[in-house]
Parts: sequence; structure tokens; C-alpha cells
Amino acid sequence: MVNGGSMWREGSIKIGEDIFHYWIKQYGGGSVLGIDGGRISKLMITRSGEIVCNYDRGWDIKPVDEVTESALAILMKDYN
Repeated sequence: MVNGGSMWREGSIKIGEDIFHYWIKQYGGGSVLGIDGGRISKLMITRSGEIVCNYDRGWDIKPVDEVTESALAILMKDYN
């Protein structure tokens, strides 16, 4: 879905036995509102229905554990 130069993405990542579901709002280019000045302006990662990481133009919930940090690293590489 494209909206004003940004795009929403949704998907899942499996790391070991954990399945993470994610939603990302991505700009076409880097932004001061993006994670580390990148293209991701909004991000939610859930595991088993629980929010384990959330960024909405700033960190609301940083990754709760190392496995979630790995999921975030994959998403950052792919989308930021």
C-alpha cells in the first residue's frame, strides 16, 4: 500500500522456534523520523500475539530479548 511516498509492509520471520509477525511503514528515502535516520518510520513486531518491539517515530518498546533483536536486525537490513 503506497501512501504519500511511504509504503506499509507486513510479513513474518521465523528464527529458531520463534515466529515473529511484523508491520513496517517505510519511506522512499532516509528520514530524521526513521530508525537510525533510515527509511523505517513505524515498526511493530509481535510474537505469540505479544508486542515485543515497537517504533513509532521513536522507540516505544525496544527489542525485549536477543531473539527479537535478531528479528529487528533482519528487518533493518531488508527495509531500512
